[in-house]
Amino acid sequence: MDYLNLGRSGLRVSRACLGTMNFGTEHGLAAGDEAEARRIIDAFVEEGGTFIDTADLYHRGETEEIVGRALRGRREGIVLATKGAMPVGAEGRGLSRRHLTRALDASLRRLGTDYVDLYQCHQWDPYTPIEETMATLDGFVRAGKVRYLGCSNFTATQIVESQWAAARVGGTPFVSVQPQYSLLQRVIEAEIQPACERHGLGMIVYGALGGGVLAGRYRRGQAPHPDSRMGRLLGTTMPGGNRWAESLLTDRNLDIADELVKVAAGLGAAPAEIALAWVAARPGVTSIVLGPRTAGHLHQSLAAFDRTLPEHALARLDEISHVDTGPLDGSFFHLVPRR
Repeated sequence: MDYLNLGRSGLRVSRACLGTMNFGTEHGLAAGDEAEARRIIDAFVEEGGTFIDTADLYHRGETEEIVGRALRGRREGIVLATKGAMPVGAEGRGLSRRHLTRALDASLRRLGTDYVDLYQCHQWDPYTPIEETMATLDGFVRAGKVRYLGCSNFTATQIVESQWAAARVGGTPFVSVQPQYSLLQRVIEAEIQPACERHGLGMIVYGALGGGVLAGRYRRGQAPHPDSRMGRLLGTTMPGGNRWAESLLTDRNLDIADELVKVAAGLGAAPAEIALAWVAARPGVTSIVLGPRTAGHLHQSLAAFDRTLPEHALARLDEISHVDTGPLDGSFFHLVPRR
């Protein structure tokens, strides 16, 4: 396992980050019982993983409780990250001082710890001044409840506004952002990745397997298996579940998955391994969030971090997944006809 500094901070994290959204029972999307979650965490640590990511939203706090119990006796060896902002029961929502203060204290209680290494804003709050948010987060750092700060699902503009606001209030800036990134979803290359580079944020990317599409689990014209993630989402009552699944099972995405299978076959590897290795090779990516449902799935994913893709494979993957994001240098001269 390799380790990198997160952004311009001194916090070193493993290139693989264990995502825990599957640990719990709400909506029937659980990885299984708590014993399986413990096996996954044990296997991750045994393979050299140090970075675990969770959120108060996941299964209405149950996930944090599971993670907290699994880390008893070995907390100091783990870089533990969680998120706040979303609704959890009657605790409200948003990035206000009132909500974040209550949310962090509740997360610490569920995790069974007195601090988290990385506390992340789960989404932007248009109703709270960003200066209030950044001042509140700085207070958490000064109180010793949080070591570093990050955000998730922010746009490039929101990232920049947050960093400027931290400077204005004399507070602590973000060191990371957690965006979605995969062969299916490359829009962050247009603005988010350059903003992170400019402002010194590491990228902790999620969704690298496109909900399983890039693992070769779904085929055109075939209904998802009922026990697969897509099958469960299409049959769940989780808000937005059907819409999210349908947005992934598009003709474009399935075309990319078909071509990925061919590239992987030429390299003698599984499609998921190649998809993850491609993301790991992209500029600015510090760590990749893995979301295994079993310890076996985890081991398959970790193999990607030992693989260096040849140039011809990288070029082919870039070609099949390319999206026109426009000029990345901020120039408008591409609009002027060439003479």
